Amino acid sequence: MTEELIIAGFGGQGVLSMGQVICYGGIMEGLEVSWMPSYGPEMRGGTANCTAILSQNPISSPVLNKFDTAIVLNQPSMDKFENAVKPGGLLIYERNGMIRKPNRKDITICSIGAYDESLKMNNVKVFNMIVVGGFLKAKPILQLDNVIKGLEKVLPTRYHNLISLNKEAILAGMNIISFEYKP
Repeated sequence: MTEELIIAGFGGQGVLSMGQVICYGGIMEGLEVSWMPSYGPEMRGGTANCTAILSQNPISSPVLNKFDTAIVLNQPSMDKFENAVKPGGLLIYERNGMIRKPNRKDITICSIGAYDESLKMNNVKVFNMIVVGGFLKAKPILQLDNVIKGLEKVLPTRYHNLISLNKEAILAGMNIISFEYKP
C-alpha cells in the first residue's frame, strides 16, 4: 500500500497540521512516511500545501507531481490540483467558498462542509480535524486510534486537553462527508 496525497488551502486552515497528523498516524501503524510542507511568506491567508506519503515500502522521494488523493480547501487549490489527481484517485473539497465544483469523471469526488460543522461545534480550530475525518471515511487507510495517537504527537502538551474535542471533530467529519461522484 502506498498513498500519495496533497492537502492544499489557505494558511491558517491547518493544512500542514493535517498532513502531520496523517503521517504520525501512519508511523503508529508501522508505515514509512514523508511529509513535505510548502507555504508562502504570509503566515495566515497565503497559500499553503503539503504532500504526505504513507507506504509499506521505503519512499524514494517526497517530490510528487501526481497524487492518489487531493484535499483542497479553497478555489485556488482546486484550480491548481484537480488535474494532478491520478485517474481512479480521490478528490475531497471543502464546499464553503468554492466557485465551481470539480468536473473530472475519472476520479471519486467527495465534498465536506467542515467549516459549517466547525461553527456548529463552536470552535473553528477543529476545521482541519473534521476534514481529516472525512478523508478517513472516504479512504480508510488508517485506524482512528492511530490517528488520535498522531494527534497527540502533533499537538503541544499544553493543548492535550483538546484531544477529545479533536476526536469528536474527526468523528463528525466521518459523518458529514458526501460522495458526489464515483467513476
